[in-house]
Amino acid sequence: MVLSLAYWLFVVAVAFAMFPFAVLVWAATLPFDRRKVGLHAFTNVWASLYSWGNPLWRVEVRGRERIVPGQTYVMVANHSSLVDIFVLHRMFVHFKWVSKVENFRLPLIGWNMSLNGYVALRRGDRESVVKMLAASTRLLVQGSSIMMFPEGTRSQTDEVRPFKPGAFELAIETGLPVLPIAIHGTRQALPKHGFRIGRSRIVVEVLDAIPSAGTDAVALAARTRAAIIAALG
Repeated sequence: MVLSLAYWLFVVAVAFAMFPFAVLVWAATLPFDRRKVGLHAFTNVWASLYSWGNPLWRVEVRGRERIVPGQTYVMVANHSSLVDIFVLHRMFVHFKWVSKVENFRLPLIGWNMSLNGYVALRRGDRESVVKMLAASTRLLVQGSSIMMFPEGTRSQTDEVRPFKPGAFELAIETGLPVLPIAIHGTRQALPKHGFRIGRSRIVVEVLDAIPSAGTDAVALAARTRAAIIAALG
């Protein structure tokens, strides 16, 4: 319990320390960095501090070589823990999050999400979904990959929940490939509805990209989910 409390104090301290630098990076790069590549790279470091600084977590990223430089993807991953967000930044590639609107209201971390131009979604609101799809399409066309959790919320078990179609509709509409990512071990690191940190070996596994041409959203979602489930074993 003491270690868990110390970790969350570390999370808050890092946020206070890093946000002013995020503002400086945002302001300095705003005139020439339309996609905010530099700010997202800084955010990768910020988020990675939360796994680098935890002695109970060992994080490994596999398959990074499958990410083709310059290729834009609709990136999707399974989701069972808050830690998923931290460790996906360990890939150190450019993308824009699609995240529930409540996360943007978090002090410091949420403010940085807004600076990055990540996409907010109000769950259960059809109008918000339409706006999210339009904003995500614009970003994909501009060359920024999108990162989504197609389960919609964190799973409380090791079972991968059914995938919602939004990410796959985006891939088909833009003609871009889906990049599946299997995340192992984060539920043991920090379960849903819990704050106690556990010891865990975490693996972020980048899988082979799946083309979106010649299919529909339902079939593409099923194929992607099957690939992630197979990788999780």
